[in-house]
Amino acid sequence: MPRSPERGWLRPILTFAIFAALLFVVWEGLKFVGGDPWRTETWIWEPPLEIWFASDLLLPHVWDIVGALAAPVQRGSDESLAQFLAGAAFYTWREAAIGFLLGATIGIGLAALFVHSKLMERALVPYVIASQTIPIIALAPMIVFAFGPNVLSVVIIATYLTFFPVTIAMISGLRSPDPRALELMRSYAASRWSVFWKVRMPASLPYLFTALKISATASIVGAIVGEGPGGIPNGLGRAIINFNSQYISGPEKLWATIVACAILGIAFFTLIRIAELAALRGRGLRTEAA
Repeated sequence: MPRSPERGWLRPILTFAIFAALLFVVWEGLKFVGGDPWRTETWIWEPPLEIWFASDLLLPHVWDIVGALAAPVQRGSDESLAQFLAGAAFYTWREAAIGFLLGATIGIGLAALFVHSKLMERALVPYVIASQTIPIIALAPMIVFAFGPNVLSVVIIATYLTFFPVTIAMISGLRSPDPRALELMRSYAASRWSVFWKVRMPASLPYLFTALKISATASIVGAIVGEGPGGIPNGLGRAIINFNSQYISGPEKLWATIVACAILGIAFFTLIRIAELAALRGRGLRTEAA
């Protein structure tokens, strides 16, 4: 029985809320039993254990991280850390979105080529797979050296992480139509172009959106990684580097930046999920919440 739209949206929201609550309990529970002493004006709590990674330096309190978001990003600045991270996240998302679109286009194009040409598939697919064996942290400086420390290098890195999942998923997706539908199109002497757009592409949409949801978060990671060697001063990658150098004096800022990176990835994933629901709703297909 199909689920109602309200129930379909409520389940992932509740799941995320429960996960966040459990994370908070585990985080603060570790600090309660093995962190640094808690001091207030009236009492002191001495944890019974000593857990090295639960110190306030390595694992700040959640409320300290939240408080840092409302504090100025720098001493004497009118801009809060939350405002700074929001701007940096939007800048990183623009780079990732461009790479995401380019990577998705390249992936669909390669998959279409491989589906229609066995020779090209046997010749190139091994190289497509081999391209992903190179760690992005090692490849990023090489791309920056080749194309320069600019936004183009960051976009290329995001594209690199996007095209592979789309290519592999679309190879399966474009081959998923019912053979009887393909035979029917051939009986009408339909061109390959017509078969592709009227049969293969619609049938591949569930595969495509699965790959796009993976690629959305991968493109964010690629953009953040590329902003370091790329010398981009405005994104989350540079914020991570800057706050890492200031970690001793303000660990909460780095943790807040990490949270901002996670929220950005979740938001991009959710955007693709909404597009998936809109694209597949009219086909009568039930898509499960990811």
